[in-house]
Amino acid sequence: CCMLGPLVHLRSVSSCGGTVGAILTCPLEVVKTRLQSSSVTLYISEVQLSTVNGASVARMSPPGPLHCLKAIYFAAYSTAKEKLNNVFDPDSTQVHMLSAGLAGFTAITATNPIWLIKTRLQLDARNRGEKCMSAFECVRRVYQSDGLRGFYRGMSASYAGISETVIHFVIYENIKRKLVESKANANMDDEDESVKDASDFVGMMLAAATSKTCATSIAYPHEVVRTRLREEGSKYRSFFQTLNMVIREEGYRAMYRGLTTHLVRQIPNTAIMMCTYELVVYLLSG
Repeated sequence: CCMLGPLVHLRSVSSCGGTVGAILTCPLEVVKTRLQSSSVTLYISEVQLSTVNGASVARMSPPGPLHCLKAIYFAAYSTAKEKLNNVFDPDSTQVHMLSAGLAGFTAITATNPIWLIKTRLQLDARNRGEKCMSAFECVRRVYQSDGLRGFYRGMSASYAGISETVIHFVIYENIKRKLVESKANANMDDEDESVKDASDFVGMMLAAATSKTCATSIAYPHEVVRTRLREEGSKYRSFFQTLNMVIREEGYRAMYRGLTTHLVRQIPNTAIMMCTYELVVYLLSG
């Protein structure tokens, strides 16, 4: 019973942070996925995205409860961090790396089928007037063509992407620690150093933005590989086969297609999510 309260709070905090960021940056997610795809070339018009063959793309509706699955990641990260702090030096680099890695592995394994369906829906292009594919239709088509294994396509690339998560959290935690130490040194005479103001949360947003930019720029190729693996009826079969084929057929630049759009989406999304997370944790602990 004592463990239930903090877990409920953690899920609420994680869902809140993830949903706020996702709602504000959702349109960029569609653009990024289509830029990574092998078969769709985009141009941006006033109110819609159109493919070169004239098919139009429906505008995305605001994200629903599925975005709350990010709570799985934060719950796993916090739990792993709490346990590993008893094994290694508390809040050390080893703790942050292992916690981020374990959390990434847990979240990927649990949610891959959902992200595969999301990618297929984002890549679905219909002629004007045609009914867009529904999530249930997409699930049926995946199962009919590949069986249960089809829902786990691209998971190997997602596992490779754990490196991005590890890099992000190691840099973020180190910057945050430096900010806390800097504030403590500047306010040595203050009685209560635990009180936070707006500047603290602005600092956390900048820390999150910096760490995510570094991590994404280093590990981005796995995003392209993952999208290619999730395409319907594609020639891509495995992580390294896809990596080699894309480089051979399209060159190294293809591994960074959509990076700018991805950064424009991810930087504010991560900054909003981490700041919201830190704010709610602070309010709950007060």
